[in-house]
Amino acid sequence: MATDTLVPRVVTDTHDFAPYVRILGRGPGKSRSLTRAEARHALGMVLRGEATREQIGAMLMLLRYRGEAPEEMAGLVEAARDHAGLPWRFATPVDLDWPSYADGRTRGLPWYLLSALLLAKSGRRVVMHGPIRGPGRQSLVQCLVRLDIAHATNGIEVEQALATTNFAFLPIEAASPGLADLLALRGVLGLRSPLNTAGRLLNPCMAQASIDGVFHPAYIDLHLAVAALLGHPIAVLKGGGGEAEWSGVKPLTLATSAGEQTWPALASSDKPVSTTPTDLVAVWRRGHADPAAEATIVATAAAALHAVTGGAAVDCIAEAKLLWGGR
Repeated sequence: MATDTLVPRVVTDTHDFAPYVRILGRGPGKSRSLTRAEARHALGMVLRGEATREQIGAMLMLLRYRGEAPEEMAGLVEAARDHAGLPWRFATPVDLDWPSYADGRTRGLPWYLLSALLLAKSGRRVVMHGPIRGPGRQSLVQCLVRLDIAHATNGIEVEQALATTNFAFLPIEAASPGLADLLALRGVLGLRSPLNTAGRLLNPCMAQASIDGVFHPAYIDLHLAVAALLGHPIAVLKGGGGEAEWSGVKPLTLATSAGEQTWPALASSDKPVSTTPTDLVAVWRRGHADPAAEATIVATAAAALHAVTGGAAVDCIAEAKLLWGGR
């Protein structure tokens, strides 16, 4: 009986995006990180709808599995900016970029929000950005509502908010809808992707400095390196729940573009007793006392002041205390 002859099949790419998946996933000794230009082009294709969902999932998880590389991350940030028409530049520059991307599952109230408002009251122009989707973001969104802070939906509204209060909150869903959709894939893939880092380093309004929090200390050097490639001064700390927030209970290692500093502890080991957005607003408006929360606000504001001014720790701490007392 005749049998079919087995002919080796030559596998060729059938999609323009396939080479990027292959670069990342070929295996030990053959795979590599994307170059800055490759990462910029690859994510650009994704954001323009030129990659399949299978390819997007493969790329995001391979990037995560391989570990984030500075040149690669810089390219991803640039692609996100390209697609969204960022950064927005204003006649009066933004002083501080404040990314907020942690999902809040392991942290309490967003006391860092009040730290940002303290800087705004001092005349520094602050833009905070991050997701508003997801159950882990509800606490921040609810606090913004109770503080009568509206979400900015475009550059004009950001500029108007800055002109009025020196503070604007910009949802990533408004700044970069495509990036926001990719970040939301966490619920589908079960894991964050490196695009979470890209969001943190987006600096959508080209602020003169940034303050960034990470959950894992190993990411501090990565964020510093990417910011250096992008030309952005930045301060990075291991913060509460991954946010740029320091309780003041333990000494702080504050890593900046100019070097690393160790700040002394400022507070006792007590934890805030406040648990609801209503409590947070009451602390801000002097209707409720919570010493541990107030220590966190002051300590975080001091770190943020250093990011803006480069001042000595003792001076930033003293100014933060004055700002809190005079709010």
